[in-house]
Amino acid sequence: MAWDFSTDPEFQEKLDWIQRFCEERVEPLHHIFPHAVRVPDPVVRAYVRDLQQDVKDQGLWALFLDEELGGPGLGQLKLGLVNEILGRYPAAPQLFGAAAPDTGNMEILAAYGTDEQKKRWLEPLLAQEMFSAYSMTEPQGGSDPRLFKTVAVRDGDEWVINGSKWFTSAGRVADLLFVMCTNGIFIVPRKTPGVEIMPEPRNHNHIIYTDVRIPLDHLLGPEDGAHILAQRRLGGGRIHHAMRTIAQCTMAFDMMCERALSRVTQGEVLARKQMVQEMIADSWIEMEMFRLLVLRTAWRIDQYNDYKLVRKDISAVKAAMPGVYRNIASRALQIHGSLGASWEMPFGKEVIESFHMGLADGPTEVHKVQVARRVLDNYVPCDDLFPTGHLPKRRAAAEAKYGDVLERHLETH
Repeated sequence: MAWDFSTDPEFQEKLDWIQRFCEERVEPLHHIFPHAVRVPDPVVRAYVRDLQQDVKDQGLWALFLDEELGGPGLGQLKLGLVNEILGRYPAAPQLFGAAAPDTGNMEILAAYGTDEQKKRWLEPLLAQEMFSAYSMTEPQGGSDPRLFKTVAVRDGDEWVINGSKWFTSAGRVADLLFVMCTNGIFIVPRKTPGVEIMPEPRNHNHIIYTDVRIPLDHLLGPEDGAHILAQRRLGGGRIHHAMRTIAQCTMAFDMMCERALSRVTQGEVLARKQMVQEMIADSWIEMEMFRLLVLRTAWRIDQYNDYKLVRKDISAVKAAMPGVYRNIASRALQIHGSLGASWEMPFGKEVIESFHMGLADGPTEVHKVQVARRVLDNYVPCDDLFPTGHLPKRRAAAEAKYGDVLERHLETH
């Protein structure tokens, strides 16, 4: 029986390189050019390409893709360990060719796209010559596909798309929109006539599709296959969000502990106050439990190589994530006092982001329902008046099993 929590030395060297690379080169760049990957200035672009080449030389580019899809094939467990580092640095995922929403779109394009589609779109996306967005949820239906109305109708050698999509993250700056319709997922260039991006929200865009015409070969995968592709995409996305959230929790926790040891009030450092100690203890316990749940889920994905077999685990991770993130960020804010509540520290933004985490890729409540349903699949109802755990019932069963032994014992005593 194999049961091991260690990291092999060779891969640990990779993790150490990633840590140094992010601290020394990625973080400083982010403070000066927060969106360096998209900056058109040739000097900045050349510097970004230099950083990305270093990543490629380490064999760490597009590390979310399996080998058969053109990536390094790290597997989800190793990817989780990498993301525990990358998640601390906002610019890191793009500099490693592993930023959402492109990652999920590239994954389904690699898995379901034709050779021509991969040549036309996957290769430029991998090279960051293009960027994409995932246009799924709708104003009237949220993330429930049974309530979606956006549809693509075939008209000669074209598809005609009509509908409205809500919270298409990064849609405004995307070259390609992966649009989930009632009858399939379609790849729509953003500048196609009829694509209208509303002024608000700014980052998670409301997009109206009015008589949007695209060629027939812009359908990704089979017609009526939207649900299958979406589950493949969202399953990976949820676990990857959780991996990066571990990094955010760890960073907030580190700042919390530093503050507790640095700030003096009422004659002693905060770290000596029992209520502060409770905050630190609760945060560490929640963070470690969440991390182990995420890594175990990643391990199970690697073992089964099928997201469908670990839906319960993924839903559990997704349901736990916002609460853990919110608790730790809130405590870090509290221990930092008024400074923590200011925009000079990241905690207020993180608390808000934790609520976003509870909504993106399906609300927490839906995932809890999924966990409960799948847990209950492993149980059967009691066929008697009393439950199987009823102590008199269990004692009667034990007496029946060991009746002869009991009789001999009583005879000799």
